This record gives sequence, structure tokens and C-alpha cells, in this order.
Amino acid sequence: MLLPALAAGLPARAAEGRLKATVFKYEDLPVKVNGQNKGRAVLDTATHTGFGVEVHITELAPGQSPHPPHHHVHEEMMMLQRGTLEANLAGKLTTMTPGSVLFVESGIEHGIRNPGTEPCQYFVIALGNPKG
Repeated sequence: MLLPALAAGLPARAAEGRLKATVFKYEDLPVKVNGQNKGRAVLDTATHTGFGVEVHITELAPGQSPHPPHHHVHEEMMMLQRGTLEANLAGKLTTMTPGSVLFVESGIEHGIRNPGTEPCQYFVIALGNPKG
């Protein structure tokens, strides 16, 4: 539910519809508040070959999940910057610590939750996202 809202209205496309080289400064990314959570959409575009890529940053409050476990066709990578995440990959739970990277293949049910007492922050890179 949070992903489509985060990706709305991004200026990351070039005139011909492809991403050009740029820097996305963290402090310039608009903050979207969703309850206790905060999200920053970075980009939602396609590479020069037409491959869809969507990136966003989420700050997840203690005890929160961004949404229920789900699955989709595109693949995703999540990189935890700070805090702790509990990753659920097809029913197998794994605790992620800062610097951990999660890869989710196409079609696998997955979900995350912040089991900690402090907010956590993670980056999501959706690969082959059809919105791109």
C-alpha cells in the first residue's frame, strides 16, 4: 500500500522517458507520512534498456510492518541502514541487522516487521517493476 503512494509524481525521467545521471539528495526527497512511518520516494523509472527500477527509503516505527506479507512478479532488494528488521521469506523468519541485504525473487511471499524498540530505516530497490 505504501509503495504506490511513495512513487507518485517523481521527476526522475528524462524527456525520452529514461533516467539520466543524477544525484538524489536525501534532504531534498519529500517525506510521505503514513501513520507512524515515513517514506521517501527516490525514483520510479526505466533504464536505457527499458528495465523498470523503483527505489524508496522507509523509516519504520517499532512493532510496525509496511503492509501484510505479499508477493509480486518483480524482484526486490532491501538494504537495512539502521535498526532491526524481521524478514519473512515464504514463512522462514530471519533477523536483519544494519548492513544486511534481503533479496526477494519473483513470486515469493515476503514481509518485514520492525521488532525493535527504535525506528529502523531501509532502502528498497524494485527490479523489473512494471511501473518503470
